[in-house]
Order: sequence, then structure tokens, then C-alpha cells
Amino acid sequence: MFSERVLSGMRPTGSLHLGHYHGVLKNWVKLQSEFPCLFFVADWHALTTHYETPEVIEQNVWDMVVDWLAAGVDPSQATLFIQSRVPEHAELHLLLSMSTPLGWLERVPTYKDQQEKLADKDLATYGFLGYPLLQSADILIYRASQVPVGEDQVPHIELTREVARRFNHIYGRETGFEEKALEAAKKLGSKRMKLYLDLRDRFQEQGDEQALEQAQAMLNDWQGLSLGDRERLFGYLEGGRKLILAEPKALLTEASRMPGLDGQKMSKSYNNTIALRETDESVTTKIRRMPTDPSRVRRTDVGDPARCPVWQLHEVYSNDSVKDWASAGCKSAGIGCLECKQPIIDAVIAELKPMRERAQQYLEDPALVRNVISDGCEKARELAHETMRDVREAMGLSYT
Repeated sequence: MFSERVLSGMRPTGSLHLGHYHGVLKNWVKLQSEFPCLFFVADWHALTTHYETPEVIEQNVWDMVVDWLAAGVDPSQATLFIQSRVPEHAELHLLLSMSTPLGWLERVPTYKDQQEKLADKDLATYGFLGYPLLQSADILIYRASQVPVGEDQVPHIELTREVARRFNHIYGRETGFEEKALEAAKKLGSKRMKLYLDLRDRFQEQGDEQALEQAQAMLNDWQGLSLGDRERLFGYLEGGRKLILAEPKALLTEASRMPGLDGQKMSKSYNNTIALRETDESVTTKIRRMPTDPSRVRRTDVGDPARCPVWQLHEVYSNDSVKDWASAGCKSAGIGCLECKQPIIDAVIAELKPMRERAQQYLEDPALVRNVISDGCEKARELAHETMRDVREAMGLSYT
């Protein structure tokens, strides 16, 4: 019933680094050529933990968007927008909060985890408790079918599915729904109607998932249905109610393998990052100063790549022949640490060069970035408006 659509967002943390690129942005660039994609700046989410320092958010927003564009996110393929510029997110969040059980929010694994990690902040706020539901609203407002996440974020998608299911169950009631669904089924023609009802029986009586998928595919392919009839037939197929909000699926992404300059995960909090717009000179200096295997005190000392942070970067950037050369040279003291680092320096500089070039036009003319976001916000609001029209009608708030 609902079209394929991918949604993803990032909190505005300012200029991004290679960990963000390898962990998120490379995947976005790939997805934008495969699906209709919406990528948004989650500035309201930033306020859930930084409500006392909002002044840092604005500049972070624009720095981050420039890095998205520099990394290859293409506004002609994807919709880029800022969460707070689409107030329908907040409206849907409010309306969903009316029927979402409190216990559902308290059991989200990251809720207590973040409270412990950010113990220096006062997070005993309604906004922090409700941020998983705001995430759900971000997804449901666009009826996104897939959300790219790491394994740690899967519980958020499961919560979103439960919220959508509960909303559809409560508000998907319609007077004479079954009669209207059967009238809509007649528009399929006698043969398709019989097949549709047979497939529905197989799914509801036997739990036959293939029957469900076959019936859904048939409805998607049949063009002679109005949106209302299509919604009724999908709802009747799955359990007798109208579907208003789509249940998204988690699109699992590989965890980033990008290590920092000290061997830990690359993170601003560890001060071990390389920014996406880092200069060649800075990249060279940072990598040359990287710690290596502590057993290699002198040039003639042999080393062990497994104990060296530089080797982790070889795993990301080097082909097999370069890795063989680096490993053998380290273990035999045939090469020095600076020699070992040079292929990494060359590879990182080559990776960043096109990003800096793409970023330059936006840095020289900031209006270009504002225009990209303005266009994206307009497109996002059109989609959000469609969903909210249906939500308000289902909840009896349309007053027409």
C-alpha cells in the first residue's frame, strides 16, 4: 500500500569525521540511488540532551549539511531537510503520545544507558523520556518503509512498529469497514477478488506469510483502486482495520570499522578524529604522530601489527599487497613506522580530496546550502501533510 521510502537522520554535532563517513554517509550515498530517500538534521533531538546550550546547534547544523553534500549526498536524488522546519513531526509526536504506554518508553535500552553515560547532565526531563517516540514520529510521518540502523538501534524500530500497530488498531476503525472492504474487493474483478479472499483466509487462518505477500503484491500492482479502497483492502487483509501508519523495517547496516588515531573508535570525545575537510598537511601530521606497537622503540626493533593502531587503518584502506608489505616489514623491522604510515596518508588524502572540492562551492556561497534545505523542507512538508491529514481524520480532528 505504501511506497518504498528510506528515512535516516543525524543529530547536528558540527563538522563530521571519517567515522561518520564510513559508518553512515557512504551508505546514504549508496541508498539514494536505490530508493527515494529522506535525510534530516535531528535538531530537536539535539535539544533532548543539550537544552541548556542551544547556541551551539545552529552552526553545527550548517557545518553538518555541508559535510553531507561533500560526502556525495545528492539533493537531486535525496530530500535533505531540518526536523524543526517540518512542525508536523511535533504534532504527530504529540498525538502519538496520547496512546503510547509509558512503560514502552522506559524499557527502550538506550534510555537508561544514555542516562548513565551522560550522568553529568540533568536528563530527568519529559523530552528525554519521550525522545524514542519523537524518533517514531520522525519515521511514521513519512510512512518510511525502511530505516538504516545499526544493531543497537533495532529496538527503536521495533518500538516504532508497535506504536504504528497500536495506532492503527485504535484509530483504524471505520463504520461499516468490512462491507466497504468487500465492495472495494469487487473492483478487483471476480477472479482477483476470489484470489484475494483465498489469500486472506490462508494468512489469517494458517499464518501463511507467502499468501500475505502475494496478496499485497496483487494490490500494489492493481491500478484501478482509489487510495481509500486500497487502504481498506490492505487493512482487511491483515486483520480487519484500516492502515493509517506504515510499520517500517530496520535496514541493518554494518558497524563502522573506522578506528581513531589511537586505535579506539573514532570519536570527537576521544580527540582521535580526521575531519572530512581536513587539509593534506593536517592529515599527514596526525597520521605521522600516531602511536605504534610499543615494542618498536628503535628502527631495528621488530613489531607485531596486531598491537599497532596503524594496522587497523591498513585494514580499512590498504589492498592485500600493501598489507602483506606492511605486515612483513613490521615483523622483520624491514621498514620503519613512518614508511608503514605513508600508504595510509596517501589513501586518506585521496579519499578526502573530492570531498573538499565538493564542499568548496558551498563554503564560498552559503546560500546554496540554505536553498538545498529550503527545497528539501518543502518536499518533506508535502509528504508530512498527507500523513497528518489521514491521522487527524482518523482521530476525529479534521472538523470538516
